[in-house]
Amino acid sequence: QVQLVESGGGLVQAGGSLRLSCAASGRTFSSYNMGWFRRAPGKEREFVATISWNGGRIYYADSVKGRFTISRDNAKNTVDLQMNSLKPEDTAVYYCNAGGSYSGNDYVPRLGSWGQGTQVTVSS
Repeated sequence: QVQLVESGGGLVQAGGSLRLSCAASGRTFSSYNMGWFRRAPGKEREFVATISWNGGRIYYADSVKGRFTISRDNAKNTVDLQMNSLKPEDTAVYYCNAGGSYSGNDYVPRLGSWGQGTQVTVSS
């Protein structure tokens, strides 16, 4: 079971940027599809972005398309989420997920394969 640790969250003003990173343990990281999700206060967890094991498939939620960029470094066992032009509605705890699958263009997260999350707060 891969272990995941998210970092990079914080408080930023609207229009600002943050870069989140998810560090994974284990030698099988390079074979895992990865996803970022978020949960805002009082809301359900929602999909943000995904990148396949070789980077060949990348998908974003419509709400972040054009503002967020997902990338991975299989040599470092990390997957990053560059977030630009942040909005107050991006405020949430952000989680990464490892080892999910694809149903069409939808990333289906792997159960139990979550980090502890990192808080992102965007002030207006």
